[in-house]
Amino acid sequence: MRRILGILLENEPGSLSRIVGLFSQRAFNIESLSVAPTEEPSVSRITIATKGDDKILEQIVKQVNKLIDVIKIIDLTEHNHIERELLLIKVLAMHEKSRTEVKRITDIFRGSIIDIGKQIYTVQLTGDTSKLNAFIDILANETEIIEVVRSGCVGIARGEKALRV
Repeated sequence: MRRILGILLENEPGSLSRIVGLFSQRAFNIESLSVAPTEEPSVSRITIATKGDDKILEQIVKQVNKLIDVIKIIDLTEHNHIERELLLIKVLAMHEKSRTEVKRITDIFRGSIIDIGKQIYTVQLTGDTSKLNAFIDILANETEIIEVVRSGCVGIARGEKALRV
């Protein structure tokens, strides 16, 4: 099962490596990892997307919560939540037909072309993982993909529920 964990922790050297270490000790793969300071500069928020057995993941969550630097942890997939990912993709757009098609597909997915070169378009798109995967699949059928960069998943609970100090 896919899980998205939100973690608040003290912004201290080594904090991230201790959390990642708990995952690697149990041979759990981290699909994506996003870390940034919060509105409080001494606190960072980590979003981890992973897949795995519920029992082992529950154990990891409990052990992460015991780490001295960790303030709070929440499994966002247990709550109604919003998740997004950022995609930057460079595609070959040599001919008028391919440029028009890249623009059309980008518009359909509500993305934007953020850089134009002589033969290369760079597109920016946000959405959930399935939307970005669909966009890449469709573009791959229309033109050559040069480079793909993805931010990884970030998530937040809907409504009044909040992960904060």
